[in-house]
Parts: sequence; C-alpha cells; structure tokens
Amino acid sequence: MTVSNERKGRRHNSLRFTIVTTAEQWVHACAVRSICFLDEHGAQAKWLFDGNDYQCTHVLAYDGDEPVGTGRIRWFKDFAKIERTSFRKEHRDVRTLKEFAEFGFEHIRRKGYTRVITHAGPKYARLWKQILGFRDADGKQPALFEGHEPYYEIHKDLEPSADAITTEAEAHVLFRIEGHWDEPAPFEVSSRGGLA
Repeated sequence: MTVSNERKGRRHNSLRFTIVTTAEQWVHACAVRSICFLDEHGAQAKWLFDGNDYQCTHVLAYDGDEPVGTGRIRWFKDFAKIERTSFRKEHRDVRTLKEFAEFGFEHIRRKGYTRVITHAGPKYARLWKQILGFRDADGKQPALFEGHEPYYEIHKDLEPSADAITTEAEAHVLFRIEGHWDEPAPFEVSSRGGLA
C-alpha cells in the first residue's frame, strides 16, 4: 500500500493526516503540543521541546484547516519511536487515535521499519495496548523523570511494507520529500528528458 504525505480520515471528510514538511505545519504541531502538554499538564517547555524535534518526522492531524493532533517519530537502527503524541480535547477519541496511528504506522513501514516503540505513563500505556495492539517490553524498567509518573516502554511489530524505501529504490526516489516518495520532486527530469 502506498502512503502519501496526506490522507483523509475514514470517519468524516474533514479529518486528515499529514507529514510535516513546511514551517507553517511545524508551527501547528508546536501549537497543539503546547496546548496539550504545557497548558493542560503543566509540563515545562524545556522538557517538551528539545533537540530531537530537529532529528525526527512530525505527524499532524487536521480537522478541516484546524490542527488538532500531533506526534513525532524518531528513527533508530532497527525501530522507530513514537513520542509527544497529543490531541486537543475535542478530538480525543478511539477512532481518531486509531486513524492517526495507522497513518504513522504506514509511514514507518514505508521507511522499512517493522518495529515501533513508545514510552507512556500507566494510563496511556494501557490504552495503546488495548486499542493499538502494543505489548510490554519484557525486562525493561520504566524511565523515571522528576515530577512525572513512570514511563513504561511498549512496542508493536508491524508487517513489512511491500514497497518500502530501500537501497534498491530508484535514485530519484531518494531525492523526494519525506512522505512524497511516489510524487516527482520539483525539478526532477522525466525519462523523456523534460521536467516531470
């Protein structure tokens, strides 16, 4: 299954998901994360925004043109890690979480990864296990941070993607924008010699 940079939610036509590729989308991701973590949970900005924000892929959920959810994916040798997932109150429901997660999982699979992990407090770890099929990471102690409840590591194995981006991919595919691997990049020349 080909993953495009953006996909409509199945629930209604106004819900859509996208990979952040513009400055405006990055601002939207920061706004949602700030609403959820800084305002609602009293997290400190220096904890919530870190250097990893520049080393990862951000995912956004929109309801129409309004940003309503976000998360980030960090990439390691043989797994992807989902972090900073947050939804505005009116979009915290099982269906939205599932559709958002499916979009992220498809992106992870397309990049060739078959394992995804996250760290979550007890309430959210339970939710991710029940709703999204995550399992406990056996033998791992929770991560402890001052002023926070323990963060438990949970993981999910994904089916390999038939069209994962690998070293066998055509060279021009590797120049394309994140999540837009099936769309010619700007200035890409077609096999006929003109711009694609």
